[in-house]
Amino acid sequence: MSSHSPDHAPQIAQVVALLRGAKSLLFITGAGLSADSGLPTYRGIGGLYNGADADTGLPIEELLSGRQFRADPARTWKYLAEIGKAGIGKTPNRGHQVMAEMEKHFPRVWVLTQNVDGFHRMAGSKNVIDIHGDLHNLRCTRCDHHALAGDYTLMELPPKCVKCSAVLRPDVVLFGEQLPATAVAALRRETQTGFDVVFSVGTTSVFPYIAGPVLDAHHFKKPSVEINPGDTDVSEFVTVKLPLRAAEALDAIWMAYQSG
Repeated sequence: MSSHSPDHAPQIAQVVALLRGAKSLLFITGAGLSADSGLPTYRGIGGLYNGADADTGLPIEELLSGRQFRADPARTWKYLAEIGKAGIGKTPNRGHQVMAEMEKHFPRVWVLTQNVDGFHRMAGSKNVIDIHGDLHNLRCTRCDHHALAGDYTLMELPPKCVKCSAVLRPDVVLFGEQLPATAVAALRRETQTGFDVVFSVGTTSVFPYIAGPVLDAHHFKKPSVEINPGDTDVSEFVTVKLPLRAAEALDAIWMAYQSG
């Protein structure tokens, strides 16, 4: 257990008690979890979305929109590649591993993630809803060709399809684009079934579909846990608030659960 966790022993014990009686868990994860693997967050100090493009003056977040990709794919790819490069050499952390281990222990565990790094699956989780896609997967903008991204430092930008020479794009949701129908359907199916405990981990919960399961748990009087150093839009609605970093908190919870 980490050196900080004893300060939060009562909350950790409360979470462990919730887990003792649980059969189904939902983990909702955001950039705060990936930050524990050394990935930069998207906003805030050092955020990948900060600043503007030097040539156009457009905000980077605007250049990462579906509209801008269609207008100027090379410029959008410049910043997509920066996100891809930020993940080189990074691996899943203890938080990802704990969720994968819990999936083997409890009858039903799902992860709803906003992260596009693919770390949940790398860590061994099977039941993952990648609501924003996965940066490692590429698809052609014209034909049905799919490919793996490979090394973003070596990639020709914008990458071209080997079948039809059209521009490839990562299979992720750019700003202004709709969420993937299969992921939305999976989320709807699993949330309608319901969960005994809902965890919000390392996310500010600004999107309705991310805050929704926590608010549903509150409405239906089901327990929920938030792991986040700061307060968010869902903090006032959760059963237990753990103001810790994601990997630290999940490791402490899992160790306490297994030792009990």
